[in-house]
Amino acid sequence: MSKLRSSILAVSLACTALVGLQGCVAVVVGGAVMGTLAATDRRTFGAQTEDKAIVLKGEVAVKRALGDAAHVNVNSFNRRALLTGEVADEAARQAAEKEIKAIQGVMSVQNELAISGLSNFSSRSSDTVITTKVKASLVDAKDLYSSAFKVITEAGDVYLMGRVTQREGNAAASIAAGVAGVRKVVKVFEYISEDELKTLLAKPAAKDANESN
Repeated sequence: MSKLRSSILAVSLACTALVGLQGCVAVVVGGAVMGTLAATDRRTFGAQTEDKAIVLKGEVAVKRALGDAAHVNVNSFNRRALLTGEVADEAARQAAEKEIKAIQGVMSVQNELAISGLSNFSSRSSDTVITTKVKASLVDAKDLYSSAFKVITEAGDVYLMGRVTQREGNAAASIAAGVAGVRKVVKVFEYISEDELKTLLAKPAAKDANESN
């Protein structure tokens, strides 16, 4: 196991044990990954900003519409929203989706909400650990840019988001499926071609070359 992966797991699992909050892990892991693979976010700055706004607005809207009777997680990548969690019935499931679709900038919504009782603290903590392990495994993959992927876990199901090639998406899904505790892997990718990837990866290098002249 690499030193980076060991550090990510140690800090993230310690954070989980202390507070059990997925947000804490996301900040720690995100900071570690971005420190080693800078400039690999394949969204424009505008899209990144809109994604943050979609999540914030979505969480407020769903909370207002469904209250404490639902547990809904809102994620967005390149203006494509993903809903995970639990709701009481199909009406609530559709209501949550309607709220997200009404947000300006949202291009599509993938509704993965389950109709069931609300998950407990133990289940959510387990999901946080799985997310951490998947991210660490992606960091260890030498042929992947780990920070190109967004990882969400709900009830043991792992959702992978990002702008990736078919090759990258398949490799990441295979890695995630091999992590202990993962029930299934759902791809929520926006696919790009290998040529598009080469162009994206060349942009930072070209910028650095221009700045050095």
